[in-house]
Amino acid sequence: MHGVREELLDRQIDALGVPALKVMLPDPCSNEAYEARMAQALERIRAQGVTHMVFGDLFLEDVRAYREKQLAAVGMSGIFPLWHRETHALAREMIASGLVAHLVCVDPRRLDRGFAGRRFDGRLLDELPSDVDPCGENGEFHTVVSAGPMFVAPIAVTVGAVIERGGFVFADVAAGATSAAS
Repeated sequence: MHGVREELLDRQIDALGVPALKVMLPDPCSNEAYEARMAQALERIRAQGVTHMVFGDLFLEDVRAYREKQLAAVGMSGIFPLWHRETHALAREMIASGLVAHLVCVDPRRLDRGFAGRRFDGRLLDELPSDVDPCGENGEFHTVVSAGPMFVAPIAVTVGAVIERGGFVFADVAAGATSAAS
């Protein structure tokens, strides 16, 4: 849904310093195909001793219930540390902590396409329409993070072309060149 380049995802994984398992999905992807591939991935990490997964969900009960059902099927549980956090304060807290993100996908039925590619910052929050959740929890937008306290180093990014595909507006946010060690 984010439309993020795999190279940028790889840089995020490196910056987090944690193991990752990529689940490749066909395009288009039916819900049945998604669930089958995710179940295989969950079973694989469960076999490695992982018993819990952490999610950033905020308040959508149906999404949480869906995740919990999928996890329970393989003997795992979800952890939701942000559950019911007030999103206006949370968005500003994330920015204040050093989080740098850009909007990579916008639902033009909910938010003007001009927001695609913009940096997620205080100015953006001030300009969001009042019916748009500041964390995009209702699917109004999706972001890609390039810096924050969870990363060992920031990731340089460039914002490129903005295109419309499948009823959504996507900004091409690419990883910039890495600097050589001195």
